[in-house]
Amino acid sequence: MIIVVANSKGGVGKSTLAVHLAAWLHEQGHKVTLADCDTQQSSSEWIREAIPEIKAVRLDNPDIILNELPILAQDADYVVADGPGSQTETSRALLLRGDLAIVPCKASMLEVRALAKATEVLRQAQDIRGGIPKAVIVLSMVGKNYRLTQDMKDAAAALSLPMATTAMTLRQIYADAPGQGSVVWNLGSRAREAAHEAEALFREILPDAVAPAARQAVKA
Repeated sequence: MIIVVANSKGGVGKSTLAVHLAAWLHEQGHKVTLADCDTQQSSSEWIREAIPEIKAVRLDNPDIILNELPILAQDADYVVADGPGSQTETSRALLLRGDLAIVPCKASMLEVRALAKATEVLRQAQDIRGGIPKAVIVLSMVGKNYRLTQDMKDAAAALSLPMATTAMTLRQIYADAPGQGSVVWNLGSRAREAAHEAEALFREILPDAVAPAARQAVKA
């Protein structure tokens, strides 16, 4: 599966989500490749320090993305592609190859309304590919006491995009993790809440990716 973390707006936590998703999938026993398609190239540097066992590649233009992503997918269970904060053609190339798009969005009415523009390229890809990639909105960098208002739910529903019930809270530990070359699961007790939150989010979005042993433990 090719999973694209996409939003044409920068500063919404794409790299944090992409790196932690790749790390979580690796932890579930899957073979994972992280494709860093952002000009800042921060996620590939981060993952190489945090979990060197995960293959990280940089794909820096639309033609390379269109050609290379399917090849990478043949050699991995999951390819997690960290998309750019702009560059429409790069985003379009990713969405023309992706199976699932995760769209991080800050929790405010302004941000949710802006998704109509931010997801325009997603809509074009879905039209071309008959509904693929599937997509889900993830609220990112939200305050600890945020409340998902009905207006925000309605705005997401108007886009015909599901919204994950689990959000990623604005926490200092997420900002600290790349500087320490780590992910929150490996940062001890001070990162416990963030680790539980990220785990819950990824289990919700990708229930079939959960390791069989962990699945059985939850049922028990």
